[in-house]
Amino acid sequence: MNKQLIKQLESLGALKTGHFLLTSGLHSAQYMQCAAVFEHPRQAEQIVKQLVALLNYKIDTVVAPAIGGITLGYELAKALDCRFIFAERENGVMTLRRGFTLSANEQVLVVEDVVTTGGSVREVIKIVEDHDCTVQAVAALVDRSKGQVDFDMPFHALLKLDIEVYQPDQCPLCQADLPLVKPGSRQI
Repeated sequence: MNKQLIKQLESLGALKTGHFLLTSGLHSAQYMQCAAVFEHPRQAEQIVKQLVALLNYKIDTVVAPAIGGITLGYELAKALDCRFIFAERENGVMTLRRGFTLSANEQVLVVEDVVTTGGSVREVIKIVEDHDCTVQAVAALVDRSKGQVDFDMPFHALLKLDIEVYQPDQCPLCQADLPLVKPGSRQI
């Protein structure tokens, strides 16, 4: 594990410690909020450069799911000197909107800030493949999947974090009467 990067993420407020209610309904003593990294553009640029160093592909377009992957996707596209678009949900379905489109045979990098289950990434991969484009790889700042995600293609994460989660009725943080915080952007 990259201790220097973890310290940097903590100092930027991206890796938080406390008692958190996750979107899944589970509880955790740590929470990853990558949006906090991008509050500090110069430091974010240096972190993104570390991720770029892992990518050795010809990329025409970076595609990210809204909303978590947007800022990272934009920064990666800038560093890779290519185009950037994002997919978002419309009536519960991930889709390209805002006039975004892909042309057949584009070489694509799919980007997400944090991968936990890989669901949003898989939806974006399907969009890309439905446009007859090739996904060269998936990239993320943080892989929280505990090695459980397999996209059937290269997956590059700058950091792998094994954040322990608890069922609410078995949560040691609840038993210690620590205040519960809901930090995420989605409603449960």
